[in-house]
Amino acid sequence: MKHDILTPSGIRALLAQQGLAPRKKWGQHFLIDTQILQKIILAAAPDETDCVLEIGPGLGALTHGLVARAGHVLAVELDKGLTEVLTHQFREQIQAKTLEILQGDVLKLDIPALLAPHRHMRRKVVANLPYYITTPVILRLLELPLAFSSITIMIQKEVARRMSAAPGTKDYGSLTLAVAYHATTEVVTQVPASAFMPRPEVDSAVICLRPLSAPPVAVDKALLFKIIHAAFGQRRKTLVNALFAAGLGENKESLAHALTACALRTDIRGEALDIFQFARLTEALS
Repeated sequence: MKHDILTPSGIRALLAQQGLAPRKKWGQHFLIDTQILQKIILAAAPDETDCVLEIGPGLGALTHGLVARAGHVLAVELDKGLTEVLTHQFREQIQAKTLEILQGDVLKLDIPALLAPHRHMRRKVVANLPYYITTPVILRLLELPLAFSSITIMIQKEVARRMSAAPGTKDYGSLTLAVAYHATTEVVTQVPASAFMPRPEVDSAVICLRPLSAPPVAVDKALLFKIIHAAFGQRRKTLVNALFAAGLGENKESLAHALTACALRTDIRGEALDIFQFARLTEALS
């Protein structure tokens, strides 16, 4: 590399050389902390049997570590200017066909088709996600008909708390349960705002999701999440009142009876239920 892309001065010099600048509308913040990079690589643990989907490679700081370890890397970058920088920086790896760089929106691309040529390899995701698309990207990855062995992502600290929250806490909600339906969650490390250039307004966290081979509960998914969204749409209400307001149940008495049948208090709020209790309630209401 002609420029040190792990220092603010090196990043500024490289961007200036290419006539580029960090785009605030796309949430571009470049990681400059080598220890955090190492922790991400360690958590993802790529090896020669892995095909890694990297989302948001930026200037390629993390890409270097992934290409050095994984069998194949597909890096998807939204910014056309950064895609051109990456193509120049990694021309040897691209020629060796250990790296593909694709310009596009990960929410619109046909990810299964892009990874199909590498179906014989174990699939992993590594991403440094812009805050404004964190939740849509995570949920899309979890719902794709692909068997990812792990999804290691840098996200806003607040979202990481929500994804890994315990029942009864203020961060616990429908996002927690949507993730729990698909994967286990591990918070790898906290990341201060000072680890980026330009510096974001909030701190971040690295989490590792490990998709489950099957959901932890076997109930009607649509009804399950209709109940969950109703419970947290008006989380200050009791569960009976929240469900009734959402049109679930003939009347409040029948809803109270369903809760009692599930060994739950009739004045309980949705934030107190774990995914297994929500599943039992789903069966009772179905």
